[in-house]
Amino acid sequence: MSDEKIPIRNLSEVPDLATEREAREFWDTHEVTEEYLESTGPVPEEDMPQARPRTARTKPIAVRFDEDVLERLKQLAEHKHKGYQTLLKEFVSERLYEEEKREGILK
Repeated sequence: MSDEKIPIRNLSEVPDLATEREAREFWDTHEVTEEYLESTGPVPEEDMPQARPRTARTKPIAVRFDEDVLERLKQLAEHKHKGYQTLLKEFVSERLYEEEKREGILK
């Protein structure tokens, strides 16, 4: 079996995935491309949820990444003049917002 994933170039190529299992099976064989990421652009500031007041420090967790993905993340973070963990938190926050909006959790 090949490790090659099917590239996703735009949102219309992503089916409605009703269950976590469907999503996992789809994303195990597909990946978004740089073309897709560039076409989506950043989330407009007015669409971002307001930051909640911080009541506690961030919580450290362990997340495993392939070495090449981590290296790409570090290179991009360096290009943007920020830390790779900061950039990763921004990516997760933006994607979480998009998914919450898609699922109707946020209006």
